[in-house]
Amino acid sequence: MPDAARSGLQALPHVEALADFCTRLAPADLPDRISARTKLHLLDTLGAALAGTRSTEFRRVRALAAPGAATPLLASPQRTGPRDAALVNGVAAHVFELDDSGGCDHTGAVVLPALLAALPSCDAPVSGADLLCALTAGYEVGRRVLDASGGYGAHNGAGWHSTGTCGTLAAAAAVSRLRGYDTTLFRHAITLATSFSSGLWAFNHDGSQAKKVHAGRAAEGGLLAADLAAAGFCGPSQVFEDVWGGFFRTFVRDAGRPEEFSAGLGTNWKIERASLKPYAACRGAHSAIDAVSDILTETGRTAVDIASIDLRLSPFLMDMCGRARLDTLAGAQMSLGYALTALLIFGRVDLEQYSAAARSDPRIAAFLGRIHFHPDPQMSQMAEPEVTVTFADNNSRTATVPRATGSSERPMSDAAVRAKFDSLASMALPAARVAGLAEFISTLEGRADCRDLPELLVSDEPEAPVFL
Repeated sequence: MPDAARSGLQALPHVEALADFCTRLAPADLPDRISARTKLHLLDTLGAALAGTRSTEFRRVRALAAPGAATPLLASPQRTGPRDAALVNGVAAHVFELDDSGGCDHTGAVVLPALLAALPSCDAPVSGADLLCALTAGYEVGRRVLDASGGYGAHNGAGWHSTGTCGTLAAAAAVSRLRGYDTTLFRHAITLATSFSSGLWAFNHDGSQAKKVHAGRAAEGGLLAADLAAAGFCGPSQVFEDVWGGFFRTFVRDAGRPEEFSAGLGTNWKIERASLKPYAACRGAHSAIDAVSDILTETGRTAVDIASIDLRLSPFLMDMCGRARLDTLAGAQMSLGYALTALLIFGRVDLEQYSAAARSDPRIAAFLGRIHFHPDPQMSQMAEPEVTVTFADNNSRTATVPRATGSSERPMSDAAVRAKFDSLASMALPAARVAGLAEFISTLEGRADCRDLPELLVSDEPEAPVFL
C-alpha cells in the first residue's frame, strides 16, 4: 500500500469521501433491496454477455487477444491475459444493446467484465457478499462521475459516450474494491483511469461498430488503472479540479459538479438509477415503445388499426435515435422508428426482431413511412418523447412514459429478468449450465468464494453460428 508521500497534492474532499466510502463498503452496509437489485443486474449482464458471444464483433476482437495466458473468455475454451479478457468480454456484454443503462451509462457491461478478469488472480477467497460490494462500488463511481460531469445530457451532448469515458472509472472502482485497496490506492486507481477515458458518438452517423468496443475498452482501462495503482503509479490529484487538462473542463467545458461525488453516499444508491432493458434497442427508444404499447392496451386496438405515429421529441433524442439505418444491426438498434415498427409488425422488440431477416421484411419500409418525428427545441434535452397514435378512424391518443420499463419506477419483474437471462444465456451455453448459473447468482450472498465464477462461463462445445 502507498504511504502518505505517494498521495501527492491534496485531493478534493468529495473525491476522497467517495473513495473512502467505497473502500469501507461492507456487506452489512448494503440494504436488502440493494443486494437484490445488484444480483438482478449481475444476472442480466451475464445473459447479455453470453448472448454477445454470438456476435461478429466479439469473435473478431477475440481473435486479437493474446494466447497462452489463463484468464477465461466467455463461452469459449480460449484463454488470454486479464486485460485482454476484460476487453473481449466487455465487447460481448454490450454488443447487442441488451445490457443495463442509466448508470455511467452501461455500467454492467463495463464493471462485470473487469471483475471477471480480476477474480481468478485474487489471492484470498472472494465471498459472494464482497463481490456484490465490488459491483455496487462500480455502479456508485460510474454514475457519480457522470452526474459530476453535468449528467448524461451534458456529457453525451458534448459528443462523448459516457460508457467509455465514465465507465473506465467504474471498472477501476469495482476492481479496487474487489482487491481491498485502501482509500489512497483506490483514489489513485480512479484518477489514473481518467487518462484511459474515451469513446465518441461519431459511430451514430453511419451505424459503425465502434460503439460496440467502448464498454470493453472501459473495462480494460479500468483494470489497467487498478493494476498501475497497485504497482506504485500515482493518479493526477487535480484531475477533478477546474484546471487545464481536468476531467470536467475537458469533457464538458466547465468546472463540473464535484459535490455529486459524495452527495447522499449510503442513502442515494446509484444502482437504483440504472435500468434493465426489456427491449433490444437503444434505451432512447424504450419510453416510446412503452407509450405505444400502453395506448394499444388502453384502447383495445391493434397495430392494424394505426394510421400514423407522431413523436414530439428533443433535438438531442432526434440526433441519437431519429434515423433509420437498417443495413447494419448497430444502425437498426439506434433507430427509434425501427423499434416501433418492430413492435407493431412482430409484436416484440427482442433480439430476434433485429436479425437480418427481420430487418429485410418487406413490411418494414411501409410502416416506417407512417412514423413522423417532430423535434421540439423547447423540450429539455433528456425529456422522453410525447407519442401520438392516430388510428384509421381518425381517433387519436397521446401518451408520454417518463421512465421506461426496467427502471425503478416501472420495474421488470424478477420472473421477466430470469426469462430474459434464460433466453440470452442459452444462445451460448447448454440449458443445465444456464440453470446452474442462475442458481449461483440467486444464492450469491451465502457463497464463501466466487473465484470460480469465470470458469462457469466457459465452454468447449462446438460454437454456435454468428447471429446476424
